[in-house]
This record gives sequence, structure tokens and C-alpha cells, in this order.
Amino acid sequence: MTIQEIQEEIVDEFDMFDDWMQRYEYMIELGKSLPLIKEKYKTDTNIIKGCQSKVWVHAEMKNDKVAFTADSDAIITKGIIAILIRVFSGQHPTDIIEANTDFIDKIGLKEHLSPTRANGLVSMIKQLKLYAIAYQTQLN
Repeated sequence: MTIQEIQEEIVDEFDMFDDWMQRYEYMIELGKSLPLIKEKYKTDTNIIKGCQSKVWVHAEMKNDKVAFTADSDAIITKGIIAILIRVFSGQHPTDIIEANTDFIDKIGLKEHLSPTRANGLVSMIKQLKLYAIAYQTQLN
């Protein structure tokens, strides 16, 4: 699936819920299904700066596509990074770099987060794209 198709799928999933309590519960469930980062990658260098809670992300190239794993010490944050990894993992670096993340506004995520969590969300997207830029440079 393309990044856009995955984003549309997520928007459809969030549209099924009537209120934000149900959406938060769904995000927590998504966090539980997150491909977990190996303990050896839970280092300070893999922590996303700008997040209130701890979020570790590891990236590696597999068949010219970026594979992400992550974890967080907060359940909502873990759900947020799970959504982002679902969108970006297994995609070509160029597609990640060029991806529009307007699906976040479509599901209303940013407006339902505290200012510090919203900043953390922006930091997560930025870090995932930075990994993609680094891998794209290696491919060229």
C-alpha cells in the first residue's frame, strides 16, 4: 500500500468512532500492536527530542525501504508513534520525505492533544523523515 492509501485507511478507521474517548482507546490498542524496538536500541541516541514522554525509534533499510520499530513509556504516545510507523514503515525513503501528513488533521489528532503532545507529534514526524533523508542519501 502507498502512504496515501494507508493514511486514508486510518482516517476511515477513526471516522467509525463517535467521540474522542473511543479514539483514544483505539490509539492505545494500536500502541499495543506496535512493532517493538529491541532493548539494545533503547538508547539516548534513539530518543526523539521534543517529546514529553520517552519515545525511542530505530530505523533500518530492508530492500530499499525503511523499516521502523519504536516504543514509548506513555500509552497515548505509544499509540501516536504506532500510527506514524504504520504510515511510514516499509516505504521508500523518497516517499516518506515527500509524504503529506494531512491525515493527522483529518482525524483531528493534533487538536485533541495537549500542546506538549502536539509538539511531540511534530517531532516524531520530523525524526522519521530525517531517517528517510539519511537513507535516501545512502541510496544516491
